[in-house]
Amino acid sequence: MDDETSRRVQALFAQVSEALARATFALLNADSELGRQVVADDRAMDDQVAAAEESLWREVDSLTDRAAELRHVIAMLLVLPELERSADLAEHIAQRALYGLGGEMTPVSRGIVQRMSEVAIEMWRAAADAFASGEARVLELHETDEELDILHQRLTTEVSGGAMQPSVAAQVTLLARFYERLGDHAVNLSRRVASVEE
Repeated sequence: MDDETSRRVQALFAQVSEALARATFALLNADSELGRQVVADDRAMDDQVAAAEESLWREVDSLTDRAAELRHVIAMLLVLPELERSADLAEHIAQRALYGLGGEMTPVSRGIVQRMSEVAIEMWRAAADAFASGEARVLELHETDEELDILHQRLTTEVSGGAMQPSVAAQVTLLARFYERLGDHAVNLSRRVASVEE
């Protein structure tokens, strides 16, 4: 894979982490303007993923006689949809900021969401490092993902306590799922790195 395409994909990893951090900040601080920016920025992310896919497919066309390189390029093509879906999840979090959801959440649920964001960002940074170094970190990410699953359960328990309005509780339940899925995507991406290195 050419260095430029690799740098572009590495930048996409960083953009997902940044979008997640900004979306959570917007949500928890009722910053609807920042939420709008994250939502708007997702269009650029989609365009960048599409451009990277196009570049990788051109490489596939040129590598038919070099199997190892071809395998790597195809693995990269499988990574890109995970990056796009993950950026979409950050966008979904930011959309909740547009409606001031963070201000309607209980303090406990806000704290859990903050920690879920920290864990998910940590996982995304580890996945990006795994991609950049070519060293899969599946076990490390799987263990961290377990913490995210526990936090997901804690947030679900907090929601079921009935301290929030039903419409707020429904949205907080969705938030729990968004963060949990972000962790799953980070683990999946690390597995892709492992499969390329085999």
